[in-house]
Amino acid sequence: MAIKYLKMPENKVVITVAQTGALVSKKLNPSVPEQPDEIAQSSYDCFNEGAAIVHIHARDKNNVNSGDPAIFNEIHDKIRQKCNVILQDSTGGGANLTVEQRTGCLEAHPEMASLNMGTLVRTFGEAAGTVWMNTRADIEGFVKRMNQFGVKPEMEVYNLAMLEEVEILLKKGLMKPPFNVNLILGMAYQGALSTDHNLFNTYLQYLPENCYFNTLGVGKAQTTLGTLGMIMGGNVRVGLEDNVYYKRGELATSNAQLVARIVKIARELGKEPCTPAEARELFGLKPVK
Repeated sequence: MAIKYLKMPENKVVITVAQTGALVSKKLNPSVPEQPDEIAQSSYDCFNEGAAIVHIHARDKNNVNSGDPAIFNEIHDKIRQKCNVILQDSTGGGANLTVEQRTGCLEAHPEMASLNMGTLVRTFGEAAGTVWMNTRADIEGFVKRMNQFGVKPEMEVYNLAMLEEVEILLKKGLMKPPFNVNLILGMAYQGALSTDHNLFNTYLQYLPENCYFNTLGVGKAQTTLGTLGMIMGGNVRVGLEDNVYYKRGELATSNAQLVARIVKIARELGKEPCTPAEARELFGLKPVK
């Protein structure tokens, strides 16, 4: 099957850092940033190491997942005081939030926002059976609301069925190219494909035209799958949301440490991390003054 997706320029890669997430906390790693000041400082440190995009989750004062636009605004303002990194908010939020609450971040006017391309179910553990509902109508509603605020969707794909939802969404013409798809492997807790490299290659075969892809490996697969993604012409996401360890038995000291490692690998592959301005031009985002 012929490759249809957009490959990055051979000497460039966009690094996204997912710093906080809905599931991780300081109990798992004390370096997880939870409040606005921490998130802003972490963003700045990651920017200095080569990250072009920061993926943002918000917590209230009790560190409970929140979709409150006021909290997202505070985070955005504090980051903007430090650097011009691309702001990508999460509409996944957490299982405690309604569909309406999960889109509250859009009112804070991020440049991009994540878009889960199907329903997610926690498959094991104490929360087994917990559902993030994302029907086809929900997904379309999210996109229309993103369009209302001028926010570019980053489509999050956990399995091959979700790639079919991507195709259906694109055929309806609700988004402008270039498109962005985040390919997730290894998050068994939420039903993602396993970290089998053959499954990753299958993902690539079914990506649509005019689409850049991002590689998200969870846990120990973060570095290896990210490296494979770069080799295949894609971008990469790292960060404590997806992996709290630097190596087996050793907690990462910061998000910036994880960014620094993937940037070092990228440079060994002959790739320089895109600046936020370069990434904005590639993805069709407005420049930030």
